Amino acid sequence: MHYTRSEAKAWARENLVGQWTTMMTPFTPEDELDEKGLAANIEHVLRLGTHGLGFSWNMGEFWSLTEDERYRLMELAPRLVGGRAKVAFQVTDTCLKDVIAMAHRAEELGFDFVILAAPYIVTKTEEQVVDWVARVAERVNIGIAFYNSPQFGVVLSAKAMSKMADLETLIAIKEASFNMGLSIDTHLQAGAKAVVSMPDEEIFFVGEPYGIRQQVMFANTSDWRFDTESSNRYVRYIDLATHGRWEEARELYTKIRPIKAVSRKWWGRLVGRTGGALPVQMVKYWGELMGMAGGPVRAPLLPLTPAEREEMRADLAQLGLTKPK
Repeated sequence: MHYTRSEAKAWARENLVGQWTTMMTPFTPEDELDEKGLAANIEHVLRLGTHGLGFSWNMGEFWSLTEDERYRLMELAPRLVGGRAKVAFQVTDTCLKDVIAMAHRAEELGFDFVILAAPYIVTKTEEQVVDWVARVAERVNIGIAFYNSPQFGVVLSAKAMSKMADLETLIAIKEASFNMGLSIDTHLQAGAKAVVSMPDEEIFFVGEPYGIRQQVMFANTSDWRFDTESSNRYVRYIDLATHGRWEEARELYTKIRPIKAVSRKWWGRLVGRTGGALPVQMVKYWGELMGMAGGPVRAPLLPLTPAEREEMRADLAQLGLTKPK
């Protein structure tokens, strides 16, 4: 770790910049952790120019991993990245002792910070979530990024997140409610105390009239789903937008928009069909079509149907994104 508790917020302000990716957790056909696939995926993403990598996040299916798998992934990730980008690990769990133990281990292994969400069982109020994060923060030294998402059963208000941002080691907030008003309010109320990020490109355009200049896209899968090694337009777009170079960013986004439209189509279809669950199966198959290791999703997620796989393959082929069979 490159900072003390008192230096955590300043470190985050300087280092949480540009595109941060969410890594999927690839599985073999036998439903084991695909370590070779993980290594190849990391190399691919790093070649796109991404500034940081998040492991065991929601798109990384943390909730489906055994305890041994989570710790194995925690050991592998920083070693495979090898200091070429920043790294973070999600320690969300329903047991406070397990969260604290994972956070301590992440610090020992050289992760730059951990991400933490509501424990998603019993937690029904904002006060409980703020108290939960405070209990973790007072017991570990590594910086914490709070993940505000309906996937965990409770969505915090901007006021509650601003209160949480008073914690000494609460360095960032991933405001992933996909409620633009809430994201803007969180930037305005908590943005001076912690780095705030909404993981959707619209924030750069909608937030501009409010004086919001989001400094990090933290974290999404659009770099390795949208970009190829010969054309990393998405990463360059994020770099331009986070530095306030609006005109250049807007011009580049016109090249990205057709891919975004296909992504929205599939994202909306699967989220609607599953009552709001993140479309991990779509993201993993999309990655496979581009030559990455994905593998199956684990229950209770359901795989894409054969017809959906063929339709998605055709959509990506039309965009020129698929690798040959």
